[in-house]
Amino acid sequence: MSNNRFTRRGFGRAAAGVALVGAPLPLRFAAAQSAPVNVKVALILPTSGVQAQIGQACRRVSDLANDVFADMKMPVKLDIVNYDTETKPDVARTQAEKAIDAGVHMIVGAFDSGQSIAIAQVAEQRGIPFIVNIAAAPQITEQGYKFVVRNFPTAPMLITGAFDLHKQIFKASGTTPKTAVMMSINDTFGTSMVAGIKAMFPKLGMPYELLDIITYDPAAKDLSVEVAKAKATKADMLMPVSRLNDAKLLVQELVKQRWEPMAIMNPGSPGLYEQDFLKTMGKYGDFAISNVPWLDPKSAMTQSLEKRHLAKFPNDQLDLNGGFTFEALLVAAQAFLDAKSTKADALMDALRKIKIDQHVIIGGPIQFDAKGQNVNIKASAIQNLKRKPTVVMPEESAAAKLVFPAPGWNDPRRT
Repeated sequence: MSNNRFTRRGFGRAAAGVALVGAPLPLRFAAAQSAPVNVKVALILPTSGVQAQIGQACRRVSDLANDVFADMKMPVKLDIVNYDTETKPDVARTQAEKAIDAGVHMIVGAFDSGQSIAIAQVAEQRGIPFIVNIAAAPQITEQGYKFVVRNFPTAPMLITGAFDLHKQIFKASGTTPKTAVMMSINDTFGTSMVAGIKAMFPKLGMPYELLDIITYDPAAKDLSVEVAKAKATKADMLMPVSRLNDAKLLVQELVKQRWEPMAIMNPGSPGLYEQDFLKTMGKYGDFAISNVPWLDPKSAMTQSLEKRHLAKFPNDQLDLNGGFTFEALLVAAQAFLDAKSTKADALMDALRKIKIDQHVIIGGPIQFDAKGQNVNIKASAIQNLKRKPTVVMPEESAAAKLVFPAPGWNDPRRT
């Protein structure tokens, strides 16, 4: 989206703001001062419970969103109200109802597929627009809902993008594994990924054999049996579908059992790139690869978000959790600008027609198909290098060179 589009819509209000103070101000500050705070958005996230750290990472960007909008000369300001799901779908449902009763105009959330499904049902019943920030279960946009849009890939989209990147990585490195084993959580997201991979893998022409798929509870406190089973396959590559806490347990057990696969490379899931994973695992977290959407370092909006995030949260990582949450709020803001109304039907009409060219995640414009799904998001290969998730593929967005295969646990390259 061009700055001209923002400027045209904000010029009248911005000029009025300047006239009131009697002195010229930079347009971004004039727009911010004159922007109405009359669109209320509920941000529903798991900020306590097992997913608390990720939910809190998502929430942090809500403190920055309006400032970035001002940087980009968008004449809008969101009134963001936070709600906690406690990492429970039933609480997510209750919080959605509470938010709607409190008069919110739109809902954004909820990182987790199960919790997002619960919110989607409430939003549909109550006729309130729901913008999914992160959740990959296909059924969210396959139910025919009229008040739900999703700016995040479905599980099949994640799988297709990830396996295409696998091929690119093998070609670029000149090394191809012959076998792989998959370990996956058995929650709503993990089940969707497993079902998708079982259906799609035979058709993707992958150069390696998938020997086994081992599932487990994401709340498990010990993965020694599951890792031993995976190790026994003697697979060259491990493909985890994980979340944060189990990703830490998984790698700890790999080191303990002295299993050194050629690569730990997921087919599109969280866990390996999370800040707490990298902090906890130290050198053992490096060189793992996540094939997921990521922030475009060359985008002006990304640069604004990164700058403000660093200034306010210098000890916290900005990754796709924050990136997609920001984009969901961006979608809400632009829908309000386009609709010029807070009525649900007008906002949904604007959401269905929306096209945002300037945003933060690598890929094409943000726009939704007839099902409410953004199909323009691209996957990137994110490798942990020196404790930092770093884009290594695609080459045009790469910030560092790929390292493949991964060094062993005690290799001097792990420092």
